[in-house]
Amino acid sequence: MTRTERTRVAIVGAGPAGLLLSHLLHREGIDSVVLDERDRDQIETTVRAGILEQGTVEVLDATGASERALREGHRHEGIELRFGGEGHRIDFERLVGRGVYLYPQHEVLKDLIARRLADGGDVRFGHRAISARDAENPVVEVETPDGERYELVADAVVGADGSRSVVRTLVTGSQTGGYFREYPFAWFGILCEAPPSAPELIYSASPRGFALVSQRSETVQRLYLQCDPELDPDSMSEAEIWDELQARVAGTTLHEGPIFQRDVLRFRSFVAHRLLNGNALLVGDAAHTVPPTGAKGLNLAVADVLLVADALIEFATTGSRAGLDAYPAAASHRIWRAQHFSWWMTSMLHAAPDETEFDLHRQMGELESVTASEHGSAYLAEAYTGWPLARL
Repeated sequence: MTRTERTRVAIVGAGPAGLLLSHLLHREGIDSVVLDERDRDQIETTVRAGILEQGTVEVLDATGASERALREGHRHEGIELRFGGEGHRIDFERLVGRGVYLYPQHEVLKDLIARRLADGGDVRFGHRAISARDAENPVVEVETPDGERYELVADAVVGADGSRSVVRTLVTGSQTGGYFREYPFAWFGILCEAPPSAPELIYSASPRGFALVSQRSETVQRLYLQCDPELDPDSMSEAEIWDELQARVAGTTLHEGPIFQRDVLRFRSFVAHRLLNGNALLVGDAAHTVPPTGAKGLNLAVADVLLVADALIEFATTGSRAGLDAYPAAASHRIWRAQHFSWWMTSMLHAAPDETEFDLHRQMGELESVTASEHGSAYLAEAYTGWPLARL
């Protein structure tokens, strides 16, 4: 017979959303179990993007989830939009009095895992959630690293398990239950051993396609080229990559170095039809995904978690469902604003495969409208640095 365990909140997924939620619940004395089929090393060493909104960093610091993000993150007070061979700086600090922090997601995960384990948190690495059932009285079927199966019964279950979420089926009725858009291009990304080519991120639009100049540390750069989604990342030589990058950021001399990682990142937008069903909820990438252009992925997950944490704390301490029932509407406002901003940044900066001369000139007109207008620049700065969060 399958053994049964019980917890107040079952959280599927040990990414930023799941771990932060577990941490916030722990601060209020509410126990949880976090499940993830990956081992700890996989979670902590998978390199991902790392632009954190100022509000995200303030939440991580104020709650004790990550003090390093504020202390060691590199604060950026603007970005550069480059087109027509010229750079145009969007000054976040002057326009909206905020900034963003360059702090890679895997470092956030290291901090969150260390915090949960130091607090005695129940984080089960290598435990795969096979299925979730009964939204009113949630049960998660789990498989251990040794192949043993057990059932985890909870008052509530939260799907924080990414775009292939097991819990999404319980909430929406299917894996694909949502609004979806796939873009006709992707990013070919590289990591290389070289110092930063610029003090801030460069978003460059050119007739050859988009390029992004970013960094991970003082010795590692992260750069991207717009590409076909089917591109084989090993099909280009290092010389070809550097030549193409340099051609797309005309006016900036890139610091070149040995390339040690390549990948192709597809562009998709998704929002689940439902975020709540009974006592089953979705947060983060299980609820929505955005193109990376607007740097909204992790930040949007944190905004979800703040709402869900407050709702679950209210539910656990008073029995009231008011916060839970209000969660979908409250979260959707920010989700769709982030979807629009990510789509807008993407369409403004990328060249579509079927683009005409009209489209190219229109794109340049849009970029000029944003950079030449105080109000246009301020909108970009406000959205990029992040709208106010529930707890702030």
